[in-house]
Amino acid sequence: MSSSYHLPVLLEESIKGLKIDEGGVYVDATYGGGGHSREIFKKLSKKGSLISFDQDPDSVKNCFDKTNFYFVNENFKHMKRFLKNLGFLKVNGILADLGVSSFQINTAHRGFSYRFDSELDMRMDKKNILNAKKVVNSYTFENLTKIFFDYGELSTSKRISEEIIQARSKSDIKTTFELNKILSPLFPERFLNKNLSRIYQAIRIEVNNELDALKSLLKQSSEILVPGGRICIISYHSLEDRLVKRFINNGSFSKEVEKDFFGNISVPFKKTGSFIKPSDNEIAKNIRSRSAKLRIAKKL
Repeated sequence: MSSSYHLPVLLEESIKGLKIDEGGVYVDATYGGGGHSREIFKKLSKKGSLISFDQDPDSVKNCFDKTNFYFVNENFKHMKRFLKNLGFLKVNGILADLGVSSFQINTAHRGFSYRFDSELDMRMDKKNILNAKKVVNSYTFENLTKIFFDYGELSTSKRISEEIIQARSKSDIKTTFELNKILSPLFPERFLNKNLSRIYQAIRIEVNNELDALKSLLKQSSEILVPGGRICIISYHSLEDRLVKRFINNGSFSKEVEKDFFGNISVPFKKTGSFIKPSDNEIAKNIRSRSAKLRIAKKL
């Protein structure tokens, strides 16, 4: 694995949080460059198994060849189905390092970053028919405003949508730099990068349906983990972390605790400690880790 693909964030802390049984079955839901997977695999005996998922076809080149390692080039929202196909009905631990990888951001033609001039794309799965260009050029004012407000947490979401719609009425917005040129006048120079980052985040989340996929992962995890099994989730922004925190604490994605038909509390997980942040040393080595939060929970 090239370290330029993606430096594994909170590596030691997340592996420790899994409390790996050498003969157990583990899932890395976000393989990427394989950093977390390799560390999990080192702790397994020949009786143990590791199944790793990643929807990005570029991640395939980072795979290693071992008899008890399985790589699935699909979105982790399909985890339960593919595990069943491989003969695994229950697992001992699940790890997910959410968000976009350094490799994806730094590969200019993928269109994930406002820093490079490229076609608006942002698809993690290249088979996806929805891309950033379609979102920017075909979504209604209401839908654009909603994704910028909900996924970018931007108070100026209406103004952003108005500028995009006005510009695209003259010609399609095809590239990242064309989009930047339209939006840059809306923000003071010192806040420009922060706002562009949030706008791109919002479009990316919409293109890849990231929050619904995360909800699916959390629900499936509660079904396939053995009692005492661990889940470790690394998130990078409040939208992800809020879903993870609520599901661990409440068994649902709302503020209310999940209850069954008879009013009994139905919470599948028990959190283990508070969330973990990267050390100053890790942030110095990998600036993109600065916003990471690791939450660990045990299946009841």
